[in-house]
Amino acid sequence: MPKQKVIIIGPAFPFRGGIANFNNALAQEYYKRGDDVTLYSFTLQYPGFLFPGTTQYESGKTPKELKIKTLINSVNPFNWVKVARKINTEKPDLVIIRYWLPFMAPCLGSIARLLNSKIKILAITDNVFPHEKRIGDTLFTRYFVKSCDAFLSLSESVLDDLNKFIPSTSKKFIPHPIYNIFGKKIDKNTAIKNLGLNVNDKHLLFFGFIRKYKGLGLMLKAMADNRIKELGVKLVIAGEFYDSKQEYLDLINELEISDNIILKSNFISSNKVKDYFCACDMITQTYKTATQSGVTQIAYSFDRPMLVTDVGGLAEIVPHNKVGYVTSQNPTAVADCIIDFYKNNREEEFSLNTFKEKERFSWKSFVDGVDELMISVNK
Repeated sequence: MPKQKVIIIGPAFPFRGGIANFNNALAQEYYKRGDDVTLYSFTLQYPGFLFPGTTQYESGKTPKELKIKTLINSVNPFNWVKVARKINTEKPDLVIIRYWLPFMAPCLGSIARLLNSKIKILAITDNVFPHEKRIGDTLFTRYFVKSCDAFLSLSESVLDDLNKFIPSTSKKFIPHPIYNIFGKKIDKNTAIKNLGLNVNDKHLLFFGFIRKYKGLGLMLKAMADNRIKELGVKLVIAGEFYDSKQEYLDLINELEISDNIILKSNFISSNKVKDYFCACDMITQTYKTATQSGVTQIAYSFDRPMLVTDVGGLAEIVPHNKVGYVTSQNPTAVADCIIDFYKNNREEEFSLNTFKEKERFSWKSFVDGVDELMISVNK
């Protein structure tokens, strides 16, 4: 494949979260194979009143080899014209646009429409229908997808959703690659000590921003099962609350499980991620809705067993009874899996299987898949 000039549009460092992490890692893979890659990120991603967390940024140094231009204002149409003109002067072969929320459609769709007609435009669609629906979602999404030449989804369910908006055959599903940006796996006892946990306890992990659709309430109800209480299992909740924290605290008290909950409710910086994943026996994702999740790929990177609910694309990534469990959205069913995991000492078996399974989730395979998809686009 001839070397390309690639521009990736979407949040990048110092913006935090899974999409920014993905974009950083994708750019690093293009750089690694010798392409000229630039990330076009935001000066303003969300107006403050629309952002539920404490800050949109993380601290630290810019990841190595990344060329990041913070230029895009998501709510300023004059800025969109300026950004498109700047991209046109760079004459890229490929522009990749991350699409995860209809709020971004006017900005991203307008920039795409203003690009030179010879530039190939690929949309990586995390979601087509958002987890938390609002008026105008369909109209905005339609505006965005009609501005792109090809589409790549990270789950089969999103690919199916795309068919409702556009008949294009230039679309493809490629699984979310495994993150390689959080450091190497460390010894479990070392990780436990780094977090100040008890080495004699059993630990499950619920990781990431807390939103309604992620189903923390379901996980808490499963933790109230007497069988789990008798085993002395602790649930580590690591992530910032984007919903009412008090609502969950009230539920914990109502279920009488406060002794089994370890709450780390601040944003988890990148350099601490490995401690949380390596310290815990199994990663839990009791989502109500999902397309795909970067959390599963972080779990794979540290060879951690997983428990997920049978929603969206999660079951495509987590083979049941091989690297973990796929279960229904029922507290007893979730508890049954946890009991099976500990009673039958599944950790070593599942961990070994994650090590084998993750070979199919490389960033090189992902970028090669993008190349194959874009060959079908004639411009």
